[in-house]
Amino acid sequence: MALHFELSEFDARRERLLAKMAEEKLDALLLFAQESMYWLTGYDTFGYCFFQTLVVKSDGSMTLLTRSADLRQARNTSIIENVLLWVDRPNADPTLDLKNLLSDLDLLGAKIGVEYDTHGMTGRVARLLDNQLASFGQMVDASYLVSTLRLVKSPAEIAYARKAGQLADEALDAALPLIKPGADEAAILAAMQGAVLAGGGDYPANEFIIGSGADALLCRYKAGRRVLDSKDQLTLEWAGVSAHYHAAMMRTVVIGEQDFRQKELYSACLQNLTAIEEVLRPGKTFGDVFDVHARVMDERGLTRHRLNSCGYSLGARFSPSWMEHQMFHSGNPQEITADMTLFVHMIVMDSDSGTAMTLGQTYLTTDGAPEPLSRHSLDLLTA
Repeated sequence: MALHFELSEFDARRERLLAKMAEEKLDALLLFAQESMYWLTGYDTFGYCFFQTLVVKSDGSMTLLTRSADLRQARNTSIIENVLLWVDRPNADPTLDLKNLLSDLDLLGAKIGVEYDTHGMTGRVARLLDNQLASFGQMVDASYLVSTLRLVKSPAEIAYARKAGQLADEALDAALPLIKPGADEAAILAAMQGAVLAGGGDYPANEFIIGSGADALLCRYKAGRRVLDSKDQLTLEWAGVSAHYHAAMMRTVVIGEQDFRQKELYSACLQNLTAIEEVLRPGKTFGDVFDVHARVMDERGLTRHRLNSCGYSLGARFSPSWMEHQMFHSGNPQEITADMTLFVHMIVMDSDSGTAMTLGQTYLTTDGAPEPLSRHSLDLLTA
């Protein structure tokens, strides 16, 4: 069985979940987020692109409803013992299979939580589910129940996060010698992803971001590569990944002579990240982190060039994104506690001058100062 954690770890997670379900007076919980299933059972698949759900009852029993292609996947990667299949066929409605399963589990009239806010729950599935279960029981949105439990990492999870941080460093190590005038973005990207895989890591939950020239101002991956000019800028956002646990980093590399605007924006990013380290501690909130970010950027006249968030929680994530629900944005009341893995990024995209500057790394929160999971300095990278 391909489990990444001891059975005692899964037992402890289930007890935490059952306690939260009891607090919310839930008789059962329908998990649609692959991250939730992985955290609770080890179940590892990309089969969530089709209908599947894990039914967790308040007595701790679990039943997975999925397709035949994932039967062996569940048995080989998870602690799930009860696996039922819905059959592919014209006009199939697996929510009817789910309704029958819930009836067999004696949940008629029960209060049932549902993970709606996840990539594993399409709009069509949500409509089918609500139609089938409208009169079956009391259905409530429990999208963030497991997500919130996953915020604080166990020692075993932290070990994977540290490994992910090491792999992120190795990816940057592989890229730096290649970054120079005339270099092909494709070679840089291949070296970075190759370093993670060669180091025993996994594919990330979303593509690495690479862009130079005008594309250095983009915050998303796009198709197409270019060759670096003698004077250029290259923005990179990537993550080391170990057992699906991510540690992200972000840098903008200046190729050739630095101009005043690049130095100015880098100074703002460094000042901001340093200031945020002072509030990335227990007793503060995610909103407090963003407030520092906004204040520093706005005082430097960069309001139009900054983003409306400056990072997010990281953990074990699946495609299409390594971002967790909990983000650093205005007014977010989520409290910071020890043993969270949080990615903080400074992103300044000055479209007026065509200048990009970014600086970001993943931290492990402690009872005091946050610990960077990278050994690399925050110095401006040049080539």
